[in-house]
Amino acid sequence: MIIGFFNVYKEKGMTSAAAVGKLKRILRQKGLGHMGTLDPMAEGVLPIAAGRPATKMFDLLRAKKKEYAAEFTFGILTDTLDTTGKITAEGGHVPSEAEIRAVLPRFLGRISQLPPDYSAKSVGGVRAYDLARRGAETNLKPVEIKIYEYELTGNKGGGVFGFRILCGGGTYIRALARDLGTALGTHCVMSALTRTKSGCFTVEDARTLKEIEENPEAAVVGVEKVREELTDEK
Repeated sequence: MIIGFFNVYKEKGMTSAAAVGKLKRILRQKGLGHMGTLDPMAEGVLPIAAGRPATKMFDLLRAKKKEYAAEFTFGILTDTLDTTGKITAEGGHVPSEAEIRAVLPRFLGRISQLPPDYSAKSVGGVRAYDLARRGAETNLKPVEIKIYEYELTGNKGGGVFGFRILCGGGTYIRALARDLGTALGTHCVMSALTRTKSGCFTVEDARTLKEIEENPEAAVVGVEKVREELTDEK
């Protein structure tokens, strides 16, 4: 049995649960779990723990900083807060780079965020996305999150802008897009997302499931190594 962590590069179109399932089949063992959901439309770093000594570190890993490269599209809003959902509003104003930069400081530090209706949040033992799909009220409550860095990285044209976000655990990037649009008096959705860092795991060191399958033992990161790096992380 392999015990440790795999820095998986989750590809677009795959759920985090499916990534765990495929790694289980590769390793031919149970007792695996990912260290923080990454949306199906997103790609990038998805740490997966193998064996109880590793899975027990979930809370420690969840609390660490996450870094994302995101693209937001202004002028529309969807029920899922990303481009996979049904459009609920459109025709909104596309802001200038100066307008965007002017409001970004409002989101730094500890802020309150309302999670998306289409999220894995539990509401009375039921996932919020299951309630949303049935057309039922989710009654989600705002939660406190922390944003360390939030910067505009470029204007890609057509109302699409790039951002780099460094945040604490529990942050929904889709909700940041929604709230940025609101702050600018318009609509905004997440149109692309790559997680570039999760705690001590970085995109530079991540491996696809296909790469891991070729040599699982070479891809595993030991529990103690991860514990030391997380403890040293500022």
